[in-house]
Amino acid sequence: MLTHLSTKTQASYQQNLRWLFILRNLMMLSAVLLIILAVYGLDIRLPEHQLWLVVLSTGAVNIYTSMRLETDDPVTELEIFSQISIDVFIIAGLLYLTGGASNPITWVFLLPLIITAIMLPQAYAWYMVILTTSLYTMLIAFNVPLPSIEPHMPDPAMQYSDMPHYIMLQHAHTMNDKSYFSLHMFGMWFGFVFSAGLVAFFVVELARTLRDQERSLAEARENALRDERVIALGTLAASAAHDMGTPLGTMAIVTHELEQEYPGHRYPDLHEKMLIMQQQINRCKQALSVMSASAGEMRAESGGVILLTDYIDDVIKQWRTHKPGAKLNFFIDSNVAPDAKIIAERTLTHSLINILNNAAEASPPELGIEFHASWDSEHITIKILDFGSGFPPELVEFAGKQPVVSKKRGLGVGLFLTYSTINRLGGKINLYNNESSGACVEITLPLLNTEIGHDNPGNG
Repeated sequence: MLTHLSTKTQASYQQNLRWLFILRNLMMLSAVLLIILAVYGLDIRLPEHQLWLVVLSTGAVNIYTSMRLETDDPVTELEIFSQISIDVFIIAGLLYLTGGASNPITWVFLLPLIITAIMLPQAYAWYMVILTTSLYTMLIAFNVPLPSIEPHMPDPAMQYSDMPHYIMLQHAHTMNDKSYFSLHMFGMWFGFVFSAGLVAFFVVELARTLRDQERSLAEARENALRDERVIALGTLAASAAHDMGTPLGTMAIVTHELEQEYPGHRYPDLHEKMLIMQQQINRCKQALSVMSASAGEMRAESGGVILLTDYIDDVIKQWRTHKPGAKLNFFIDSNVAPDAKIIAERTLTHSLINILNNAAEASPPELGIEFHASWDSEHITIKILDFGSGFPPELVEFAGKQPVVSKKRGLGVGLFLTYSTINRLGGKINLYNNESSGACVEITLPLLNTEIGHDNPGNG
């Protein structure tokens, strides 16, 4: 369980680092476009060489991040924070060369703060507040000023010495002041549009990632509750096996003595019935011994790696001992991967036998049941069909979530344990009613890789 959650968390951090890589590319592209627009479009004299050096440094950081994403090393919270901090220093370098705090796009300092607050725990968000605030404050005093775009008012003394020239300069000041104001407003408009689009896109994607994490946590909680129920049932099974062992042993001794006292040549009918009783007692003792042995195991590792066809034959043979007179129709498709292998796990075998037993009890004896199996190199799909009255709605609704009380003799835990076994092995089980009549249980299980089978010829 913890391993599963840890894997999900690592995948989330890996995805967050990938988003930082994408955002840094967008930031670099925006910086290139703004530099070209300001220098070559608006003819604003900026420290072009230093700006291109910052852009190249950003590209170098992103090359490293791209190589980092190709590795399998786990991504940590500190690494994510370090990557965001690098972006903050890159933004500070660009703003330092373009007017510092007077630049209309200083809003961009909010983006790293938003990203940190979404991706990382609360403590990192406060660290980012301190970092961005400190750099913003330093940019107020330390920066490379923008070229003087705004014109200066003409000297008032000129209106007495050179009135026409004064009026012309005043008119030019008014026109240029409007141009400067328009340029500043454009910078603020562009900043808002860019930040709104970027925040909306990025926050939506991060929210989707958070929803996936919440869904994974909900599934983990559900699996934990199911495991608790399975452990409780296992404890109950071990206790029942212990309590029933002595009475079954006594019954076996008495049956054996009766068999000796009433030989078959003198009492053929009674002797035959005693033999049946002895077989059933031995079957109960065997089932209890298996149940007792399995109850304390965290993993049922009773079988080795065998051919899938052999495993199916073995399951059917064991089921035949339970239902020797039941009719079974075989439909096997083994042409795709005839050498497919599987781990012959005890709990899986019991689950399949349990489903076959339920299907045989629900189906009329003259119609029997159907067993369909088809597989490829990775998965096997098993369908067990009966021709009975179908599944009741409450069974389909709560199947696998909790033991369902059976309307017949059973306790309703067999299907619950089957669900738990199939899910633990990485498979899926689906219950539905056929359109014509009867019900179908569809099971999908992962198969063992051929290479893995050769590396681990023993247990799974």
